[in-house]
Amino acid sequence: MRYISTRGGLAPSAFCDILLMGLAPDGGLVLPEHYPRIDRATLDGWRSLSYADLAFEIIRLFADDIPQEDLRALVSRTYTAEVFGSPEITPVKRLHDGLAILELSNGPTLAFKDMAMQLLGNLFEYVLAKRGETLNILGATSGDTGSAAEYAMRGKAGINVFMLSPDGRMSAFQRAQMYSLQDANIHNIAIRGMFDDCQDIVKAVQNDHAFKARYRIGTVNSINWARVVAQVVYYFKGYFNATGSNDERVSFCVPSGNFGNVCAGHIARQMGLPVERLIVATNENDVLDEFFRTGRYRPRGTAHTYVTSSPSMDISKASNFERFVFDLVGRDPDRVRALWAQVERAEGFDLSDRLEDTATRFGFVSGRSTHADRLATIRQVDAEDAVVVDTHTADGIKVARALRLPGETVVCLETALPAKFADTIREALDRDPPRPAGYEGLESLPQRVTVFDADAEAVKTYIAQALG
Repeated sequence: MRYISTRGGLAPSAFCDILLMGLAPDGGLVLPEHYPRIDRATLDGWRSLSYADLAFEIIRLFADDIPQEDLRALVSRTYTAEVFGSPEITPVKRLHDGLAILELSNGPTLAFKDMAMQLLGNLFEYVLAKRGETLNILGATSGDTGSAAEYAMRGKAGINVFMLSPDGRMSAFQRAQMYSLQDANIHNIAIRGMFDDCQDIVKAVQNDHAFKARYRIGTVNSINWARVVAQVVYYFKGYFNATGSNDERVSFCVPSGNFGNVCAGHIARQMGLPVERLIVATNENDVLDEFFRTGRYRPRGTAHTYVTSSPSMDISKASNFERFVFDLVGRDPDRVRALWAQVERAEGFDLSDRLEDTATRFGFVSGRSTHADRLATIRQVDAEDAVVVDTHTADGIKVARALRLPGETVVCLETALPAKFADTIREALDRDPPRPAGYEGLESLPQRVTVFDADAEAVKTYIAQALG
């Protein structure tokens, strides 16, 4: 399997090479030259596999330059009951109306990002040891990526993490998860602004090729292809857990801000998983919903990005969206390069001529949820099913119920546990959300963070000084 850039400027490369790369040298995102196709016999053979065995079968199609025995060991060490709370890893529960919830938040940071990040930490350590190299990770988080990355990378040999987050914009639990870590290789940087400002800094540093090479800068954001591949696995597992046979089709509803999670669903569907529709659920920052309704993509600046009670989706520039658009325009890198030049000029672009393809060929539909909607959904699910869901999952359930067709099996992707968003849960239910054992007093731990304005040069100076 060889990898190319959405903008055409990357010579076909192996998985281990692009694993450490982040953005491609031309500023594009990395994708395989083609998606592997899964036939019915293979799908039948995968149905009864454990999560770790299924992950091995899928990931080896994309990482064929890692010896199979090594990859199997890496995957088996990652997906364990000890790390994810049960042998099922991603169990499915059903609400009274038949809506299925795919539990993805049983890892160490109580968010779906652990599903990929735990593997990424092991992959990084493996490849760096083989090559005798080090890696300095620069990432941006709107709430969950940061803690998942830091918990996966803490103490890893040859790895430092510099994680940007929007100052004061995450929940108290999310901040405490990150900022309370005292490991020497973990560096938290709060940026005065929104997540998009953090993401812009990461891309600016990635595009400073001399700095990137000198300081061995990589990324764990969903612009990293390996993260997306790891997320493809739970779509297959969720399908198997929600159906009785491979003759059935399902739809997935995915709360989405940066498009990484649902991009993995798009890839699973392209591989041949029997997915009817991919339902994108946004909050008030509805740039993706606007695109799937109108064909117009209009990223917004910080001044027009709302602070909401589902803060991990407070994003108005969906960095992973470029991968889908690459497929939508027939994998034409010249077209993608021109479209993102318009994005860089704050113009956005109009692909309304491809709008029918997004729905009929690729299965995408979308909807929007508000603060009032998520409060109502949290209350309803609690009253009817005795289940407490977090704010982002509530956005997904609300949109899934609004768009669900008669007879359609819909699997909602859980994104986090409600303990991470206690203020909103208290507002909805007038009580604290359940908190897993081991997280008592998290917010009272000492915190370590450095605050900067949204300035890429200041961040580069900080990294250079930290690395000596």
